[in-house]
Amino acid sequence: MKEGTEMNRRKFMGTSLAAAAGLAVNINRTSQSAPKKKSNMKIGLYTITFLGSWYLGEALSLEEVIKRAKNYGYEGIEIVGKRPHGNPLDWPTKRCKELRAVSGGEGIEIYGVAANNNFSSPVPEYRECEIAYVKELIRMTSDLGARTLRVFLGWPGVTIHQQLSKYNIARDNWKYAHKEFTDEEIWAWCREGMAECARYAEDAGIILALQNHAPVIRDYKDVLRMVKEVNSPILKVSLDAPIMADKSPENIRRAAKAVGNLQALSHFGGEYDRDKNGKIKGAAFYKPFIQAMHKIGYSGYLGYELCHPLPVVNGRTVGIEYAEKNAQLAAEFMRGLIAEVTRG
Repeated sequence: MKEGTEMNRRKFMGTSLAAAAGLAVNINRTSQSAPKKKSNMKIGLYTITFLGSWYLGEALSLEEVIKRAKNYGYEGIEIVGKRPHGNPLDWPTKRCKELRAVSGGEGIEIYGVAANNNFSSPVPEYRECEIAYVKELIRMTSDLGARTLRVFLGWPGVTIHQQLSKYNIARDNWKYAHKEFTDEEIWAWCREGMAECARYAEDAGIILALQNHAPVIRDYKDVLRMVKEVNSPILKVSLDAPIMADKSPENIRRAAKAVGNLQALSHFGGEYDRDKNGKIKGAAFYKPFIQAMHKIGYSGYLGYELCHPLPVVNGRTVGIEYAEKNAQLAAEFMRGLIAEVTRG
């Protein structure tokens, strides 16, 4: 890497952290003067869990996912914006309204849609395609009666080989495509794409929830910086604990306090089993996260997702039954944790 480029990166990061710190102070001052809200957290099922992408087997239809969500005790679903579930090319308004009727009949809310977008490409034509994709997802989200579209800044994507998804190839491609460009340039492309999509979302009455997901975003301070720079009333935050680099209780509390009323969506993941006493064990960082969400008065969904390479048993990747077991146990785990925290 050239010395000048490295100096630019260090300068950029220093400016980024300073701006985010200033934003956090402003948000905290606002939240301290505002009356405390009562939290009302709900659990949802993110449909990527049954996309047929990580387990060996076919995807469930969205109608089937809705039925499983109801059986497992979830209150709503978030639809992944890719085939075979939620690519907007496959979801004209009429079909969206039909699915909306199905979910309403089951008492399951379609609370959100999740974009797999990448505004960070050095290729202008690629960025324009991503903006068109998000614009159509905004339309689809509205037609489904949902309020929130989860968005990324940069998303490397996945590749599929022998029926299963992989992250490593797409991540290597992303790194190669961006190696000649500074962080400042990449950030500016992302801001441009996000600002344009925010205008479309505002016209449609849809909330955009920016997730704290790598690689462009390093932590919650970067999320808040982008929210500040886009300066749109509909650009909010999806702060997710599992993808925080620092999952210490102190940092979780600090992040939640900084995000405050901007928190519009969240996700949780993991694999679950019962211990010998029948108790479901989950990652230790979830309790301080739920405590922090309760303290800031978060009243929204935490969606369960199973979207990483799964175990291989007897030389074969596990099937859909593994996803079914974990989705069911995850709902019980998070429902119990929310009840424990909010009672306290």
